[in-house]
Amino acid sequence: MTKSPQSESVENFLKAVYTLQKGEERVSTNTLRDVLNITAPSVTDMAQRLVALELVDYQKYQGVLLTPKGVKIALNVIRRHRLIELYLVRELGYELHEVHAEAEALEHAVSEHFIDAIARKLGDPGFDPHGDPIPTAEGLMIPVRNLMPLSALEMGDTATVAQLKTSDPDMLQHILDRGFTLDSPLEIVAIDPFDGPITARINGENRLIGHQVADYILVQKTA
Repeated sequence: MTKSPQSESVENFLKAVYTLQKGEERVSTNTLRDVLNITAPSVTDMAQRLVALELVDYQKYQGVLLTPKGVKIALNVIRRHRLIELYLVRELGYELHEVHAEAEALEHAVSEHFIDAIARKLGDPGFDPHGDPIPTAEGLMIPVRNLMPLSALEMGDTATVAQLKTSDPDMLQHILDRGFTLDSPLEIVAIDPFDGPITARINGENRLIGHQVADYILVQKTA
């Protein structure tokens, strides 16, 4: 079942608010304008429409916050997106840097039956190929893991790569080319001063990564 353009725009709006809001903190219309690449009046118009549908709480000059009903829809869209990404990588041989744009298009076009079939096929996975958690079919997000950016580690620290917090295809490929793949154990062996590059030992090899790029590599510290 293909969804209408209006439904797609609503889903994109709700997903953006969910991604941007932190707890009960409202998301500004200017931030949504920049993320969604639409005009500020369009953001306000959409917010007012979604208030009528009881999907958001919008207050002028204060921004937007999802209602419980809006959160449920946003998590459903995120579930679709992340399951599609994982399916493309595992079953169709896509490279990680290729999947985000495909999933952005497909997440609005597939039925819930199709998504449930993908989930069963993949064994009801908990994480997508970037390491992002996949919401459950009931609309629940698993507890947040205690992760930290690679750039925050110190000399001698050991950790495991747990999440790649970027959908930019060039940055993803850059990270993967340097060996920082999901679930890879690593040890910090050198840190250049003044936000210089970081050297980590991965699978017996020393791998260099820029300090700014290391901000996007989230790890689970092991020692």
